[in-house]
Amino acid sequence: MKIKYWLMISYFIVMLLPVAALYVLYVSISSLDQKQDFLEYMDITKRLSDLEPKLEKQSLYAIQPVTNYKAVDKLANKSTKISLYRPDGVMVYTSLSDPAVRLYQENTENLYKNLNEIEKHYRTYTVKKPVLHDGQIIGIYEVTFGRKEWIKGVNNRYLLLGSLFTVFFLLVYFIVVVLLNRKLNRPLQHLRQEMTAFAKGQAFPKHYRISKDEIGELLSHFRKMKQQVDQTQQELAKQQKEKEYIVAALSHDLKTPLTVIRAYSEALQNENTLTNQEKGEYKEILFEKLEYMKQMLDDLSMYTSLQSSQQKIELVEVDGEEFFDMLLSGYEEPCCKKGINLTVQQSVEGLYKVDAKQIIRIIDNIMGNAIRHTEAGSHIWLGGFSSSVPLPEWIFPPFIKEVNKWRKDGTVILIQNQGKAISAEQQDSIFEPFVQAEGARGLGGSSGLGLSIAKMLIEKHGGTIKLWSASGFGTLVACWIKERGYEG
Repeated sequence: MKIKYWLMISYFIVMLLPVAALYVLYVSISSLDQKQDFLEYMDITKRLSDLEPKLEKQSLYAIQPVTNYKAVDKLANKSTKISLYRPDGVMVYTSLSDPAVRLYQENTENLYKNLNEIEKHYRTYTVKKPVLHDGQIIGIYEVTFGRKEWIKGVNNRYLLLGSLFTVFFLLVYFIVVVLLNRKLNRPLQHLRQEMTAFAKGQAFPKHYRISKDEIGELLSHFRKMKQQVDQTQQELAKQQKEKEYIVAALSHDLKTPLTVIRAYSEALQNENTLTNQEKGEYKEILFEKLEYMKQMLDDLSMYTSLQSSQQKIELVEVDGEEFFDMLLSGYEEPCCKKGINLTVQQSVEGLYKVDAKQIIRIIDNIMGNAIRHTEAGSHIWLGGFSSSVPLPEWIFPPFIKEVNKWRKDGTVILIQNQGKAISAEQQDSIFEPFVQAEGARGLGGSSGLGLSIAKMLIEKHGGTIKLWSASGFGTLVACWIKERGYEG
């Protein structure tokens, strides 16, 4: 239950308690009144009938000394009060102890009101009756009977209800305190403990059951926030390790070309010992190593830029057939230079939203790896295919089934080469920075970031990249991108 509803119900119960107690008291007193009314009426009627003969004497209603009323005094007691009046309202006798009340003149209108009626009050019953002689009123007596039993019963009920009310109040108070501790204090204390443990970097058991109220939602949000912070910290730690690894790998990879550049530069300084042919060869090597170092720095800059959340690519709409004709061209010369046979094939249609420059960089990086790991006389296949056309026949048999399943609802760019297979262990990490296939670092010309950059760029296009490799066949790298189709 939500805390706000629980509090509303609690307040309602606490506010209703006094009203309920008053209602029970009223019903109880009414019930007592009904039971006692008849008994009291019968008792008063009997007592009044015993008093009437003694109070109807004519001599009592003349002004006379108090000593003449001793017989009447005996009739009165603590629960019975007697007052005698003349017809004009003068009180000739009263059982009250204060003598100053005697000879008090009552208002005749009040005196004659409710004659011969039994008036019931909270503490008393009052009866006023006239005394007649020859049809004339010669006096009026008023008898007041105390409701001792009724008052005693009411007091007992007050005591009983007061006790019950106290017990009920203490019970409600105890229940509210227990529920308050369960609904508020205990969850808040647990939340505070979790927050303190989190602030100190300590583990905290999560066996505590989360309630479905506002504090439960707060605790759930805190745990999600903690999980996100933990993931962020883990990601930061991972990035820090990557940076440390990048620095170490970059230092190692730059060391070799720098050593070569230094050695050949020193040799060129002594021109007298070198032939013109050697000088030309040395300069060509220097330019090659400088280009390699420039490529490494460019890749590092691109990798760092792509890791930034602010780095965005600019997508433009292109025609698939024209774009893929341009994308897959230009690789004949580097393949021919190394003696590699190249097959290019594309069957793409529709519209695509891409950053053309970055897609070209993806294919350049993958083709650069393929050319570097393919020996002279071997073959490289390059192609692009929409989801509506079948895969080419040149895909190695071990890959066809998986590629067909993976390419669903998207266009694939395939780069396949004959060469040494990549082990299953290396396939899982080949797209990580500075991870190269076994023996690849000694080949030169690679920064170790090419496939990592390709993966990051293709994912920014909403696509994905995957690698298959099998011994006796070679390696296939495939990029998957979304299709848009033609829009009228």
